Amino acid sequence: MLHMKLFKWITQILAVLVVAGSVIAGWFTLQLFSFKNSPINLNQEQVFVVTSGSSLNKIARTLQAEGLIDQPRYLTLLGRWYGHAENLKVGEFLLNPGMTPLQVLDKIVAGNVLQYKLTLVEGWTFKQVIQAINGHEKLNHELKGLNAEQIMQKLGKPDEHPEGRFLPETYQFTAGMTDLDFLKRAYEAMEKTLQQAWQQRDKGLPYQSPYEALIMASIIEKETGLPSERAEIAGVFVRRLKKNMRLQTDPTVIYGIGDSYDGNIRRRDLRRDTPYNTYTRHGLTPTPIALPGADAIHAALHPAAGNSLYFVSKGNGSHYFSASLKEHVNAVRKYQLKR
Repeated sequence: MLHMKLFKWITQILAVLVVAGSVIAGWFTLQLFSFKNSPINLNQEQVFVVTSGSSLNKIARTLQAEGLIDQPRYLTLLGRWYGHAENLKVGEFLLNPGMTPLQVLDKIVAGNVLQYKLTLVEGWTFKQVIQAINGHEKLNHELKGLNAEQIMQKLGKPDEHPEGRFLPETYQFTAGMTDLDFLKRAYEAMEKTLQQAWQQRDKGLPYQSPYEALIMASIIEKETGLPSERAEIAGVFVRRLKKNMRLQTDPTVIYGIGDSYDGNIRRRDLRRDTPYNTYTRHGLTPTPIALPGADAIHAALHPAAGNSLYFVSKGNGSHYFSASLKEHVNAVRKYQLKR
């Protein structure tokens, strides 16, 4: 009889424990799913950083420390349940209001890191490129304090002049990218663009190499901001080269003046000989004078047909093109001297 009572008592206790366990398990499951589906504590966009070597536990604790979640253990459990623990990526992640903890983990696992932008502008000099790179706080700076020759040596191009060697466009990158890697990317983009364009060039052009085409493209880039004029200006310069006429283009003179240029070109500037003065020297300049865009490169390699040998600014961003010196002189009087 005693054994029966003891068995009954134990059975009742076990039943209570089973029920209690089920209740606790049910409550915990509800809490976990509520945590999973509830938005994180965030009222505006915030950048969350996952550093190298961060574990699931560390990420959960960091999210708690930043006030974004209240139950880091729940996040750890969810991460392990969904197999995220071994697939975490490093970087900056942009978190938005309304995101759930699981969506945060999904973003980290997917590697959807925050992208930054830096635009290299058509017509910029190498000096301006370096200034822009040095001023971007999200790049890891390794080149500060180095001169142009040292930078090109770092790029593995010690025998090349840096001017015009980098393709102007908008580049996206993640925080921590080195300025050297950024420059390599822009250099390789220009190499690819130039080589592809060179392969498709018109016949009979007065260039001995893709580099000479790059030089011409840089001059075209600085001469006009109107896309519709690039090919026509290229045509003028190509015809002048073929006739052994000097290019006589102001942007090259300005480049040769360098940092002392004050915004005005004077007669003495046109007469002062420098390697870049196309009023005193025949042929192309020794190097590009700026970053040419892909359209300027295309124009240099596909100049417009015609007979114009001169052009003058109208003062509104466009140019007047002339086939004879007499017509050009009259255009100068009209548009420049206002006579």
